Amino acid sequence: MTSPGMITTGSAAPIGTLQCVVLDCPDVLELATFYQRLLGGEINRPDPQWAVGDAWATLHDASGAPVLAFQGVADHRPPVWGAPEQQFHIDVRVADLDVADDAVTALGAQRLDSGAGDRAWRIYADPAGHPFCLVRH
Repeated sequence: MTSPGMITTGSAAPIGTLQCVVLDCPDVLELATFYQRLLGGEINRPDPQWAVGDAWATLHDASGAPVLAFQGVADHRPPVWGAPEQQFHIDVRVADLDVADDAVTALGAQRLDSGAGDRAWRIYADPAGHPFCLVRH
């Protein structure tokens, strides 16, 4: 039985589970530190699944969410917000948009769109240019 709006593949078992989300960037520790300050968690926690180093870092959070990983790419080209080739962005839930705005811009995020009126989200780029939104809950 499925819930309304749920799409099934005809198989009861999933093919796999989400292990991590990987962000390409020029400096893995810089970006891992940015996201640690934004989301909390532990950078490069010992884990046999990951070989961390100059070109790979991880961020584990306490909730058990999938790992956020950072892969070093020498010729990294950041996505352009709103461009057709932009593939995805991250949403981060916050209690107060103004307080969170001050905090993320102090960490090095660039505001891309502060929203109009009382919109419940604002759009930013992290230090490597990946888009993310702060969303008021």
